Amino acid sequence: MARHVYRGSAASAAGAAIAEIDIDAIERAESSEPEAARLRVETVASNPLSGPITVPARVPIGGTGIEAQPFALGASTFGWTLGADDAFAVLDRFAGVGGSLLDTADSYAAGRSESIIGMWLESRSARARMSVMTKIGQHPDHPGLAPKQIKAAVEASLSRLGVERLDLVHFHGEDPEVPLEESLGAVDALIAAGKVGAIGASDFGPDRLIEARVLAANGLPRFQTFTTRYNLMERRSYEGAPELVAHAQGLAVLPYFALANGFLGGQVRRRADVRHDARGARQAKHLGRRGHRVLAAVDAVAFAHGVQPATIALAWLLAKPTVAAPVASATRPEQVEALLAAAGIELTRSELVELDRASA
Repeated sequence: MARHVYRGSAASAAGAAIAEIDIDAIERAESSEPEAARLRVETVASNPLSGPITVPARVPIGGTGIEAQPFALGASTFGWTLGADDAFAVLDRFAGVGGSLLDTADSYAAGRSESIIGMWLESRSARARMSVMTKIGQHPDHPGLAPKQIKAAVEASLSRLGVERLDLVHFHGEDPEVPLEESLGAVDALIAAGKVGAIGASDFGPDRLIEARVLAANGLPRFQTFTTRYNLMERRSYEGAPELVAHAQGLAVLPYFALANGFLGGQVRRRADVRHDARGARQAKHLGRRGHRVLAAVDAVAFAHGVQPATIALAWLLAKPTVAAPVASATRPEQVEALLAAAGIELTRSELVELDRASA
């Protein structure tokens, strides 16, 4: 089976140059590679310093109307462990290698994540070539999914992001106190007003997803996407009923914590490697016999493909039929290429079996 490896050139560090990228100037890669390989990549006009680059081809994200490479840059660290300058550096690199899908939430750093993205979009004149998805329902000022809270949360996110429309909004967890039809009705009005493009669910149970589909059949907005925690280290909560429902409903699944809080990047192998912060504590829980078994399997496949472990961890997710785009964050610009590279990796059947077995 052919293996297709992503080839991206380094982005310029100059933010001003990033602003000159013309994502609309795209043409299919012309090479002597097999047809299947050429369908997985495209050539994008980059900034004047870098020239054209070859990147994973954009794909539709469910029925949202968004087309993006099958990877979303997570912004949960923006305003928390990454300040504005460091976040800008990561975003510059992401845009510089053709990335176009950003994932945030109004509750990340109490809205600071959205504000940083908004400042970056404005400073780089990048709104036209970036798709932004956010979550509402957990901000301390607008908790829950009552219609009044939804409207206020969307208006606040629009303001922080400095945009006129949110491309994709996820309900950030269920709200048992509010009938789902009321929440969907509120979003329906926002879609009609042009303030929301599409709606998705984050961490909804199978029963609630089924209820939402019944309501959609009666004219309310339909969930197009489903985001949930899913990775090689954390499989049980998704595989089973949630996966079956997502597949049956044709939901585009966007797994967050796709690298298990960075553990699958392979930098944490011993207790001595663990940082003494919240992120380090989350990574430390994966240290143990199973964690080392998974890392060993990931390492072996990564070596065979000549890529980083993080690339293989994301490629495993992309091999799942329901997964449209994993969500993962980067703490340094040099990590971005390894994340986007996953879309260019075609894992063999034996590699998938070995990864499944190691992480079972």
